[in-house]
Order: sequence, then C-alpha cells, then structure tokens
Amino acid sequence: MNDDTFVSRLPSPPETTVLGIVVPIPEPWAQLLVDWRSKVGDPQASLVPPHVTLLPPTEVAVADRAAITAHLTEVARCHPPFAMHLAGTGTFAPVADVVFVAVARGIGNCELIANDVRRGPLARSLAFPYHPHVTVAHDVPGDMLDLAYSGLADLSAEFPVTAFTEFEQTAGGAWAVAREYPLTGPPH
Repeated sequence: MNDDTFVSRLPSPPETTVLGIVVPIPEPWAQLLVDWRSKVGDPQASLVPPHVTLLPPTEVAVADRAAITAHLTEVARCHPPFAMHLAGTGTFAPVADVVFVAVARGIGNCELIANDVRRGPLARSLAFPYHPHVTVAHDVPGDMLDLAYSGLADLSAEFPVTAFTEFEQTAGGAWAVAREYPLTGPPH
C-alpha cells in the first residue's frame, strides 16, 4: 500500500462567496427590530441584522473580491452622507408575505447608491423593482404578519447614514461584516 493513501487533504477554499450590500440600522432601533422579528417568529431574526438592502444576496467569485472592493470604494466616494427616516410599516402582500418598516426619507439616496452598486463586478438584474425598506417579518403566519404591521406602525427612527456595509454570508447562514465604505461624496 502506498503511504500517500493516508495523507489527509485540506479542503480547498471556496471559489465563490455570497455578499450583500446594505445600510445598517443603528442602535437603539436595530435591537428593537431584531426583538420584533423574533417576537413574530421570523426564522431570520438572529441571522440577518436590520438593514436597508442596496444589493441583495449575490454569489460572487472569490477571485473578484479585490475588484469588488475597488468598485464599492469608488461608489462610496461618489455619494455624500444623508439623513434617513424610517416611519411606519408596509407590506408586499399579496406578491410576498413580507412586512417592512418604510423608508420615509433617504429613498432617493438609497436608489442612487443601489444603482451604482449594481454595476461593474456586481452587475445584476433584480427580480422585483428596487424598493428600499427594512424587513421585519417574512415567512411567518398571517397573524404574525398582522402583529408586526400593527405593532411597528408608529415607529419613527431618524439617523445619519455615513457609510454602507458589505456583508458576507457565513457557512451557518448568518451575515458577518466584511467591510464598511464611508460615504465621502460632495453634497448634492
């Protein structure tokens, strides 16, 4: 028998990874939204930090990470910080069983940044038109969708957005911060 038969092989590194680009929701609202998502039984409550999506989960080649970082750095350099106001709730029903907290101010900023993010190495089409929001209930029974919708209807959260964040999905399905990109563009 050849001695090489017993040599253990290291697993090869993955060739792809899954990224998401978001505007994270700061405290104290982030914990409030996690608590609500848990309260209504949303299975993503502990895996997905509260955020406004700029780029939905997207599989990318690990070899493209340097180009993606350069691209996102350039996008952030072209956009100024802005004020965000989250107010009230909405739903995508009957298209999707989702309840969200609405973006009342900052919609245009998110749209502009998201359009720029989805170019170059992150170019992709979307299944639905882009609509900035913060998901608070998804894949839960109807009564729990109603609870999230009514329970957060009076929410009002205002905060400055000074950066966007690149998240990478872990092997367990959670999302970990990979990098922050400070918004340093000139005011519009």
